Amino acid sequence: MKWLGEVTRFAVERWQVTVLLFLLSLGLGVTSWLAIPRAEDPDFPVPIYTTVVVYPGATPADVEQLVVDPLEQRFRSLAKLKQLRSISRDGVGVVTAEFDVDVDAERTYAEVLREVDGARAGMPAGVRSVKVQRNENSDIVIFQLALAAPSAPWAQVDSVARRVEEAVERVPGVKGAERYGAPPRELQVTVSLGRLAALGIPTGQLLQALGSDNTEIPAGSVDAGTRRYTVGTAGRYRTPEAVGGTVVAAGPGGVVRVRDVAAVAWGEGETAHLARYNGQRAMWVAVTVQSGRNVSTVRDAVWGALDRVEATLPPGITLARGFDQARNVEARLSRLGWDFAIAIGLVLLTLLPLGTRASLVVMVSIPLSLALAVAMLAATGFTINQLSIVGFVIALGLLVDDSIVVVENIARLQRGGMDRRRAAVEGTRQIGVAVLGATGTLVFAFVPLLFLPGLSGRYIRSLPMGVVTAVAASLLVSVTIVPWLASLLLPRTAAPHGNRALQWVEGVITRGYAPLLRAAMAHPGRTLALSGALVAGAVALVPAVGFSLFPPAGTPQFYVNVTTPEGSTLAETDRAVRFAEGVLRGHPAVTAVFANSGRDNPSVYYNVLDRPESPTHGQLLVRLRPLGEVAQARLQDSLRTVLAGYAGAEVALEAFVNGPPIDAPIAMRLEGPDLDTLRALSARTAQAMRGVPGTRLVRDPLRLARTDLRVVVDRGKAGLLGVPSAE
Repeated sequence: MKWLGEVTRFAVERWQVTVLLFLLSLGLGVTSWLAIPRAEDPDFPVPIYTTVVVYPGATPADVEQLVVDPLEQRFRSLAKLKQLRSISRDGVGVVTAEFDVDVDAERTYAEVLREVDGARAGMPAGVRSVKVQRNENSDIVIFQLALAAPSAPWAQVDSVARRVEEAVERVPGVKGAERYGAPPRELQVTVSLGRLAALGIPTGQLLQALGSDNTEIPAGSVDAGTRRYTVGTAGRYRTPEAVGGTVVAAGPGGVVRVRDVAAVAWGEGETAHLARYNGQRAMWVAVTVQSGRNVSTVRDAVWGALDRVEATLPPGITLARGFDQARNVEARLSRLGWDFAIAIGLVLLTLLPLGTRASLVVMVSIPLSLALAVAMLAATGFTINQLSIVGFVIALGLLVDDSIVVVENIARLQRGGMDRRRAAVEGTRQIGVAVLGATGTLVFAFVPLLFLPGLSGRYIRSLPMGVVTAVAASLLVSVTIVPWLASLLLPRTAAPHGNRALQWVEGVITRGYAPLLRAAMAHPGRTLALSGALVAGAVALVPAVGFSLFPPAGTPQFYVNVTTPEGSTLAETDRAVRFAEGVLRGHPAVTAVFANSGRDNPSVYYNVLDRPESPTHGQLLVRLRPLGEVAQARLQDSLRTVLAGYAGAEVALEAFVNGPPIDAPIAMRLEGPDLDTLRALSARTAQAMRGVPGTRLVRDPLRLARTDLRVVVDRGKAGLLGVPSAE
């Protein structure tokens, strides 16, 4: 290609322009590296929306009929709905709507909210809350703080947690902070039934008085002259004194207020979530980071704010910075740095036959190509994450190929007597087509990965983009910067037979490889048969190696899901959680354990979705010291065996894995109108799957026993005994 040779000639002869482009490329790469967002995982919109409806006291059948079915009916009218799933449990209904990946995520979210609001008006009055959850990486908890307080009052711990929350939310780059673990604070009224009876006041009258005063009713507005005033009733109790001053009855004996017949004070509501950090009672403060932010930079600012709060903590409360996603990002970047150093060292070693100066020329291509690749990633909207880092690691073995071939050919022409400037131009022109073809082959091998459909394609896109940008940058560097540097740095004259290292390599080739090559060319049939046998042997080894669509995440954390039978109390679930907690804390590799009973741990990984809050659910987040992937997998297998032995609950250790959120690697769904039949069939299916070799865990949601308490009142006997019965 004539134009390729002209590009090289221009780069060598117009060296002022080349120097300018060289410095510009370095500057652009450095600024892009400093500015590009860093996160553990790729950030992209996921069109999956989960609606959680809390309906206390309702049976699964009531939840399905009164809550889930109306929501499903409304969601089915939305365009590009891909899948609709629902779960109905005691007091909780969950409807998950998944849409095609090409939809506008923001617009679809607004449509889902509209349909939920429309369905909300027809739901029963007992529905306590309706929440729509989005599956966005910016909603993942990046930092999880623990306020450990073995004996401090909950009111004090919650007050400190609120201070921490407010301090963190003021940090630039923080999306939000939320605290978990404290029982709800409520105004408790302790009624003296004897006093009520003495005054002749029914209990219902007291309740009616409290209910009517604890409301705010807008009454419109009033025009007074030139001013307009909004009118409304002042309600909503905020202090015990306000509750105590509520009028219950009035008569000849005077006004009777709540404080005359009851004691009013702040108290703790029913505990729905128990949290412990390393065995100590605790509260969590979960911090999320804005999309497109560098998590390490935000972490440093958050830690500075926490230092100021920590200095004012009261005795008995300690602040632990338990989970920090930035550590995972920095560990991956550190490994990239080691790979970068190894690549440069190997270039120095392998290019010794061409001379030290030739090695230096090739070495320049590595950081320069990576700098241009980072600039291209930033320009196209990608981030530095675990997949783009893997792409760069793959590219490290490829991006020096073009430069090595170009420098070797330039050195060959020099050994033939050509001056170094002419050799730089002519040597690059001679093999320009070969370099372009080799680079094109590598690029087109990864380009199809950029167009993979579905969520899996969006997730993995950073990896091929990292490879493609790095390899494309290496082609540009090899036909411009490398020839120019070769024309300046290579020796002016070269020995015809090269240095001793080159002579030794050529001797090895002549005595070892050349006879083997001649024999292969002389017997083409045998050569092809042997090659085919090697390919077949490699394919046969695939089952032994194993196969999975996405590998484990390789982070030094994992989680343990605890599920007790439907109808279990929070105390029973907490007993199972404490068992798992004791097993985990007893291992020397475990550095921190976040234990939760009554709900899942705040989500710290993008494809681990929170289960609905329930007294039958518990989850532990476990942090390990760095072990290496093989040692960590063995540790998890050994712990998994011990945890699975707990009777009365399902205690399952799960490792973080890459890829989009899925229920399980293999999921089977049985459909039918009769629940009892489905329960029997699911039990048989689960039993058959457990017998398959290699199966580790089989979950059957219908397996967990359910116990209902049904009370039937004999109204006749109740009337004879003077006991009122509800109609």
